[in-house]
Amino acid sequence: MSIKQSIFGTHNNQDIYLYSIKNANGVEVKITNYGATITAIKVPNSNGEIENIACGFDTLEGYFSEEYKNNSPYFGGTVGRYCSQIKNASFELNGKVYQLENNCGDNNLHGGVVGFDKKVWNVLVIDTEQGKGVEMSLLSKDMEEGFPGNVNVKVTFLLNDENELSINYYAVPDADTPLSLTNHTYFNLSGFSEGVENHTATVHTNQRLALDTTGAATGEIVNVTGKEDDLRDGKHIGDVHDLMEDGFEHFYVFDNAKEIVKHTASVTFKESGRSLEVFTTEPCMLFYTGKYTSDALKRENGEQYGKYRGFCCETHRYPNGPNIKNSPKSITKAGEEFNSTTIFKFGW
Repeated sequence: MSIKQSIFGTHNNQDIYLYSIKNANGVEVKITNYGATITAIKVPNSNGEIENIACGFDTLEGYFSEEYKNNSPYFGGTVGRYCSQIKNASFELNGKVYQLENNCGDNNLHGGVVGFDKKVWNVLVIDTEQGKGVEMSLLSKDMEEGFPGNVNVKVTFLLNDENELSINYYAVPDADTPLSLTNHTYFNLSGFSEGVENHTATVHTNQRLALDTTGAATGEIVNVTGKEDDLRDGKHIGDVHDLMEDGFEHFYVFDNAKEIVKHTASVTFKESGRSLEVFTTEPCMLFYTGKYTSDALKRENGEQYGKYRGFCCETHRYPNGPNIKNSPKSITKAGEEFNSTTIFKFGW
């Protein structure tokens, strides 16, 4: 196992760093402290050829291009304070209505205009029995982007020789506040030689959240048993796209009241032999196949991104949770600890 630090660029006259974590099997994860963002994940295929499988850029400037800013795909970013959409960019808490930025139509998306993915995080390199990695931290101040309370946030990325990338989220607010954190990495197990429609996806639940016409969750839970989007037995993504006449933007939900680490999903690509398994303590996972991603986006080396060229497995609390009655742990109380773990396990 090794970890290296290098300069990734400058932002507001501040040096931004890139951390490259590599295990004994050739798996390498690159993370920058701008947005606590995963910029690349390199994984062998069944022939031992190591390729990148995550959307991102090799320079900080890539995240500030006009094409990227206009499309806002959040490649690899740590999203907060509250990921996904909050209906009408507002919520009521303790008898008070809080107004947020409406940066997605009339709704709030991914924490607002300057969410956690656009913050410069403090960094501590860590070496534990569980693996090597980085702990990134920041203070989100009271009423930042309209959210109440000061919140101390930490996100730890650990890679081990079992080819597991563990992401642990920890936060403590000094006032009741909505909290839902996730990582927004887009994966492509072909190494971007093609899109993801020839991947096979399995999600271990028959339930998902219904969305309204604006894309906000209503709180209704839909049973998908026997439907085209029932992925419990594994399905070819392209086949389901054809049946739905659309891409995936599905918030699958899991019964996990005890918040144990559960195996929630797996995606495989036969031609490369690669697989990704997802384990999480969270009650919800957005399976998204990049249907809104711009075809104008590509890595500096020409690696092509765009529609259906990356999939996300975003684990988190219910979208629009602050407005959904009995949504599990959408509000973290003053002094209470927010804890969340997601593990991405790579195979080939």
